[in-house]
Amino acid sequence: MAGGSTVGNGVRAMRRKPASVGPNRLRTFSPLQVGRLEAAVWVTYYRREWARFLALSVLLVHSAFGMDWVRTVYGAWLVLRANMLWAPPEPKGDPVGARRCMRRFYALLRLAHGEPVDPARAAQLEVEWWAVHREHQRGDSGDPQPLVDALSRLYAFVYGIDEMALWPAAEHRARAMDISDQWVDEGCRLDSPLLRAERAALVRSYAALLAAVHH
Repeated sequence: MAGGSTVGNGVRAMRRKPASVGPNRLRTFSPLQVGRLEAAVWVTYYRREWARFLALSVLLVHSAFGMDWVRTVYGAWLVLRANMLWAPPEPKGDPVGARRCMRRFYALLRLAHGEPVDPARAAQLEVEWWAVHREHQRGDSGDPQPLVDALSRLYAFVYGIDEMALWPAAEHRARAMDISDQWVDEGCRLDSPLLRAERAALVRSYAALLAAVHH
C-alpha cells in the first residue's frame, strides 16, 4: 500500500538521521505544562478516548522530551499502542506488547538525546511501574511505597541520577495516581474537583523531578 510504504520510508529515514536536539532538552521541560498535559492524558486513558489520547500525547511527548516533531508523533503513537495493549485487565492485557512499544519509544529518545543507555531496560522499568500501580490500585494495604520505589527506579535509570534524589517526584506522582484512582472509582466525572487536585500533584511531581535532575 502506498501510504504504508511512505510511512515505512519515513521511519527508516528518521532512524538514520543524527540527533538534532541537544541532550539538555531532556532536562528543560516546564513542570506546569507537562503536569497539566499528563493529567489530561490520564483522563482520556480511563475514559478510553483513544483519538484524544493520541492528540494530547503528541503535545505531552514534545513538551516532556523535546524531540523533533517527526519522532514526537511516532513516539506518541507508540505510547498510545502500549497503553491500549496494557489497558484491558489481565489476562487479556498484553504486557509483552506494551514493553515492545515502550522499548521502541525509548530507542527514539536515545536517538534524540543519547539516553537512556538501554531502551529495553527503560521499557521494562516503565511497564513495571504500570504493574505496581495496577496492584496498588486493586490492593488493600494502601501503601504507596512500592509505587514510589518503582517510579524512582525508572527516573534514576532514564536520567542517570541517584534514586533517592527522585523520591519527592515519585511521591507526588504516586499521590496523583491515588487521586486519579479515586476519580475513577467515583465514575470519571469531568466536573469532579479531584481533577484539579490531580493536576496540582502532577505539577509538583515534575517540579521536583526538574529540581532533582539539575541538582
